[in-house]
Amino acid sequence: MSLATLLTLADSRLPIGGHVHSGGVEEAVSSGLLRDVASVELYLRRRIRTSGAVAASLAAAVCAGAIDPARAELEADARAPSPSARTASRAQGRGLLRLAKQVWPQADWQPLGPRPHLSTVFGVVGAVSGASPEEIAGVMVYTTMTGAATAAQRLLALDPAAVAACTIRLGEVCDRTARAAGKGLMALSDPLQDVLAERHLVRDMPLFAS
Repeated sequence: MSLATLLTLADSRLPIGGHVHSGGVEEAVSSGLLRDVASVELYLRRRIRTSGAVAASLAAAVCAGAIDPARAELEADARAPSPSARTASRAQGRGLLRLAKQVWPQADWQPLGPRPHLSTVFGVVGAVSGASPEEIAGVMVYTTMTGAATAAQRLLALDPAAVAACTIRLGEVCDRTARAAGKGLMALSDPLQDVLAERHLVRDMPLFAS
């Protein structure tokens, strides 16, 4: 896969609805857990190493052909205790699938069904586009990080340069996580993110879908 294609897949403008999903950040801000760039960086690091790593490993496994989409869907459900988190993943997966069908119309997208997990779609996109499992894992990790970072910047009115510098500092963590995710399926959990996802569901007038 060309560098340009890889960068496009990692672009925050990708129409997967990432701009309306905060990755638990909205509830974390409301709960007082996130207040500034330092606390946001800690949260992003935690998110990369847990939910980001799990999603990346699933995408890498699908890309490598180690598991098929149907199995990947079951594995993703098993690794997401929060129903709200599963719903958010499938909403974003549907958005990426819609784009993929236009970019690679010759591919067989039928096995994915109408509402696949984001990690499953990224895995199939990786295979169709010729990306390596580690490359698509890197895209998945980066997407997990930047969606939450952008939400934190908006909700806390943080300096965009400071948030950008934060994500750059986390670059090595993203790379290490992607390399590990490319070696096999990971089974990690983070009860905090599950709790935040479920609390968000009952919020009055939330700004983000999740």
